[in-house]
Amino acid sequence: MSRQLSAETIELVKQSVPALEAHGSDITKAMYARLFRDEHIKSLFNHANQGEGGSQVHALAAAILGYAKNIENLSALGPVIERIAHKHIGYHILPEHYPYVAEALLAAIQDILGDAATPALLNAWGEAYWFLADILKERESDLRADIESRSGGWNGWRRFTIAEKIRESDVVTSFILRPSDGGRVIRHRPGQYLTFRLPLSDRSLVKRNYSISCGPNDEYYRISVKREAAGQGGSLYFHDHANVGSEIEVTPPAGDFFLPEEPNAPVVLVSGGVGLTPMVSMLEAIAKDYPDLEAHFIHGALNSNTHAMDKHVRSLASAHDRVTVKTFYSNPAANDAAGLSHDHDGFITVDWLRSQTPFETSHFYLCGPKSFLRALVPALSKAGVSPDRVHFEFFGPADELLVA
Repeated sequence: MSRQLSAETIELVKQSVPALEAHGSDITKAMYARLFRDEHIKSLFNHANQGEGGSQVHALAAAILGYAKNIENLSALGPVIERIAHKHIGYHILPEHYPYVAEALLAAIQDILGDAATPALLNAWGEAYWFLADILKERESDLRADIESRSGGWNGWRRFTIAEKIRESDVVTSFILRPSDGGRVIRHRPGQYLTFRLPLSDRSLVKRNYSISCGPNDEYYRISVKREAAGQGGSLYFHDHANVGSEIEVTPPAGDFFLPEEPNAPVVLVSGGVGLTPMVSMLEAIAKDYPDLEAHFIHGALNSNTHAMDKHVRSLASAHDRVTVKTFYSNPAANDAAGLSHDHDGFITVDWLRSQTPFETSHFYLCGPKSFLRALVPALSKAGVSPDRVHFEFFGPADELLVA
């Protein structure tokens, strides 16, 4: 893109960094409040992410602050732009939706900053917003064109039928999804997710993302869903209302967290809880397509009651000469014993990874609860693992630590 931000805009955006540091979350909270006055725009969002202590509000504030701080070095925002573009593909965000966000953001800046939001500052942020929006729209257009050009690809919402429902543990159930139109599905990249538009009992619709837990193929997808204690939305729908024969709406596979097409270094797949779902997809791909790749599948669960897909994972490893599997239970059940039901008591640590994996050369793929990622992602960095060898996926918005 040849377009450039004006020098005045760059300077004014940089000058707004202290205000964003002090009031960023207030601005994004006010922005969402304005957006959600419009039911059409409100329906585009996953409102589960608006909870979690306002994590989406804080994550967006951190992203806006990062944009302001890197306004002269936008290449640093490449990974963030890629992640947002994939999210927009999943939620079917289209170019015509961007003006609504622009209006709400600028009005929120004015609401929160008051007299400090001068016409010059608002004009600068308007230019900065549309500059970034054009980058995103161009990337999203490329992604959609690529998806539609591939066998089984589609754009927007497509109906799928639940063909099988499989209990994997006391808390996790898998669902095999096949296109209701009888056609093919696009081969996803192992690690990617699907976005669902699900009906609730009050006839409202919710949107949720679930990682694909099977290897790439052109016939079906599998997702594996955890029953949440305070189950609502997706968890409640899948566990209590979805049955074989039920139809649901799905957008194409998306996400920038996936195994590369030609892995050229050992792979360490590290997961916690239901975070194993994209790792199982990667492991199936490794077992099928990469017989010479060294891979380590390391999973942490509470105990054998909650541990899903263990037999399947070990069967994949047994058919591959260079895959090892290790499991950790943080709260073993009465009938659990290290060396029998699992390998180790406690939690996965970086010290253990350093001693048991090719630490200096591996690429690490991590997925799990935020507490799991907070413990391991920064620790890997402190242990000297370069950022280009650490890849992670989180369910819901990232917190400020992970954004950083």
